Amino acid sequence: MFEVIILIAISIYFLMTVIFLLGIKRRFPKISIDKLPTATVIVAARNEEGNILRCLQSLEALEYPEGKLDVIIVDDKSTDNTASIIEKFIEGKPQFQKLTSQKEIGWLKGKTNALANALEIAKGEIILTTDADCAVSPTWAKTIASYYTDGVAGVNGFTCQEFTTPFKGMQNLDFLYLLTVGSGTINIDMPLSCIGNNMSYLKKAYDEVGGYQNLPFSVTEDFNLLMAIHALKKYSIIFPLDKDALVRSLACPDYKSLFRQKKRWVVGGLKVPLYGYFLLFAGLFAHLTIALSPFFFSSGVGALVFFKILLDFFLLYRVTSELGIKKSMKYFWTFQIYYLLYVLLVPLIVAPNRQVIWKDRTY
Repeated sequence: MFEVIILIAISIYFLMTVIFLLGIKRRFPKISIDKLPTATVIVAARNEEGNILRCLQSLEALEYPEGKLDVIIVDDKSTDNTASIIEKFIEGKPQFQKLTSQKEIGWLKGKTNALANALEIAKGEIILTTDADCAVSPTWAKTIASYYTDGVAGVNGFTCQEFTTPFKGMQNLDFLYLLTVGSGTINIDMPLSCIGNNMSYLKKAYDEVGGYQNLPFSVTEDFNLLMAIHALKKYSIIFPLDKDALVRSLACPDYKSLFRQKKRWVVGGLKVPLYGYFLLFAGLFAHLTIALSPFFFSSGVGALVFFKILLDFFLLYRVTSELGIKKSMKYFWTFQIYYLLYVLLVPLIVAPNRQVIWKDRTY
């Protein structure tokens, strides 16, 4: 009986994986460098004195047609030296502008309010966002912007994390797996997720949805905006698998911060469309049967468990190869153990308590 149950679970998981692979396989037309639109990069930073300089240096190295790119760094009421580091770095660099998020816009708070402050003064036709703990590649902005052909209102990119230890390596593969789900579903016009540290959108599309202040509160403001633009039903949103648009982020330093990050993502993800819940429960079903497999072990059960692991390996191998970070696959087995525990335990933790702690703020 258990063999039938796990067969059903892994069969559904296989179909999900095929959908993700078909989605990330899609290729999209580009415009030439001389036709790139004006662009504004926005970074909201709160208490990032240890990370912000790395981010600023990478933004200064961006390749883009002269006069068409500017950068707004928002100090989100930092209580450390973040503001002074920003001010010192951008001195004499006219493409940079520092803004302090003192103005409260409507009901907005935290990072969302900081972004809304910057968006009020942003001049670019497209908006690109990343985070203060990220370093963008020199080709990032021009690669993302090159996908803005007629009718495209949002372009998302992949982010990897440093993978110098097993703890960081498992986070990186988890990050890439979740982004692969986001890319695969967005590219078949069934968006489920994106990530704000490698996100872009038309400024006019942002204005058309009424800005962040016109959207319901969410601890994942990037996903909130993505779904609002998608709901306009007049634009396309894409998520190409392109190594030239790769952003590199820092992994969570400890289990406490990792738990808070995952909890925030899960709480924000509760607002996914109905098909998103199907995928979530299908993934939970597959991992639950794998967790129970030692108690009902047989050669057939073992083969199905091995097949599920092969599916994950093939999917991540394809993504890491395309992004030029194939060596991160050495942490695949650490990721598998972590992923099984994460999928099974986080829903149980989130169900009774949806309080989120983010950047020393409670939501």
